[in-house]
Amino acid sequence: MNKTLITVLLFLLVSSPFYSQTKKDALKDAKIVAKATLELDINTILEHTFPSILDIMGGKEKAKNLLKTTFDGMIQQGFVFEKVEVVSVSDIVEEQGEHRCYVENFNQMKIGDTRIKSKSFLLGIYDKKNKKWLFLEADEMKNKALLEQILPGFKTSLKIPEDEVKTEKIN
Repeated sequence: MNKTLITVLLFLLVSSPFYSQTKKDALKDAKIVAKATLELDINTILEHTFPSILDIMGGKEKAKNLLKTTFDGMIQQGFVFEKVEVVSVSDIVEEQGEHRCYVENFNQMKIGDTRIKSKSFLLGIYDKKNKKWLFLEADEMKNKALLEQILPGFKTSLKIPEDEVKTEKIN
């Protein structure tokens, strides 16, 4: 083999573990979760959930059952996700040995004669072991006791905006 080919192969081998830590891949994974939310695809949602959250919920099966019960109840009450869109992904920062970002989402839901439009934010942390992004509703980070259970010792320089919610009557 010539030296150029060896150099290219070495570069690919060395850089490949970092590939999914890019903004492009955070966006791709966030879109997967948005689509899963719109389709109420519990398995996909749980694949991108922090393991510590699943532990708090009593394990993956209990979490799955809880989400199914929650979604079924929402449907029975007439709740419908109309849109779940990923608007943007922040720059990625490296902190405490992790790659992190936040994701802005637009959500539009309907229940009865009311439409709810919200701008919400997810904290994304790259899971090196499974090579995918995991997400947490950033609003949950306000509960310091819960945050300490999910992400012990968590500190970040990310300035995550506040969620915004608007409601309107449907004619």
